[in-house]
Amino acid sequence: MSRYRRMYVPGGTYFFTVNLAARGTDLLTREIDLLRSAYASVVAEHPLTCHAMVVLPDHLHAVWTLPEGDADFSVRWKKIKATFSRHCPQVDDVSQSKARKGERGIWQRRFWEHCIRDEADFAAHVQYCHWNPVKHGFVARAIDWPYSTVHREVKLGRFEA
Repeated sequence: MSRYRRMYVPGGTYFFTVNLAARGTDLLTREIDLLRSAYASVVAEHPLTCHAMVVLPDHLHAVWTLPEGDADFSVRWKKIKATFSRHCPQVDDVSQSKARKGERGIWQRRFWEHCIRDEADFAAHVQYCHWNPVKHGFVARAIDWPYSTVHREVKLGRFEA
């Protein structure tokens, strides 16, 4: 057995980065209603607690906690990506390997996950989500980005506008 293995923690909290295959496009923000619908349908079937999420034009970040006894974040991302892809307008430049597998070529096949270790790690990743549009130069203040849970956090008094 390899000394490197994926860490699946039932009921764990994770940070994710999910990318489009074609970086530099605006598909996720252009089709934000479709993405929201795909997310909502999957979460209705596979519940989770979303602590933070930000959608940028070509990638997104999220911090989720899964239900007690559940470690299957992969099925959630697979279904979100598949639902979005099924209903999304045609995308050009699908590689031959993706086309052979019936994939639309919208998303990178994999995503990046990080198991949150403690409160400081949690706070850092939630803040990373909220500040990411500022980091990328889309807005001067996190609150100015419309596709972020930062608005919810400001209303709850957990983030300063």
